[in-house]
Amino acid sequence: MMDKCYHIFFAGAVQGVGFRFTTRDLANRYRIKGWVKNLPDGRVEAIAKGEQKKLAVFLQDLKDVFGRGIVDCSVNEQDLLSDLDDFRILF
Repeated sequence: MMDKCYHIFFAGAVQGVGFRFTTRDLANRYRIKGWVKNLPDGRVEAIAKGEQKKLAVFLQDLKDVFGRGIVDCSVNEQDLLSDLDDFRILF
């Protein structure tokens, strides 16, 4: 399986609702590496690296958990990052 790396921005009701912790838990479930953090403008930013199929399920699970709370999810593929060895919440 080939790994992909996504740079993701989530907008909507994604701060103060456990979004980062749920993102980390789901990432660990699917063995996805990367990080997630809140942005000052109310969005949440994430880097996620893993198998393409697992990334797709990971993103769908997040959308299922937070439903209408996510009003926009921007996903852009980027070059693989080699310095990711786990999934962290950045503060």
